[in-house]
Amino acid sequence: MGKEIRLFKSEARHSRSEVSQFLRQIADKIETGQVVLRQGQEELTLAIPTNLILEVQVEDEDKKTKGIQHSLEIELKWFDDDGASGPLELA
Repeated sequence: MGKEIRLFKSEARHSRSEVSQFLRQIADKIETGQVVLRQGQEELTLAIPTNLILEVQVEDEDKKTKGIQHSLEIELKWFDDDGASGPLELA
């Protein structure tokens, strides 16, 4: 299995409305093909390819004293060479 390197991480509590607005904004950025993540002085620019792998996962985790923590994870994945050669054409 390959080595995973974390390039950026952010975790903070927000209202449902704020999360919805963020998801709408990031969806618009994905549509354009570029997402810029910024937190303080840290910034990461992602070139988003045409084809992505979309993974949706729901989990419940027992946090003992705090109770059950529910999570809805939406993950986008891609490889550098996905679709880079273009569609198959007849010459």
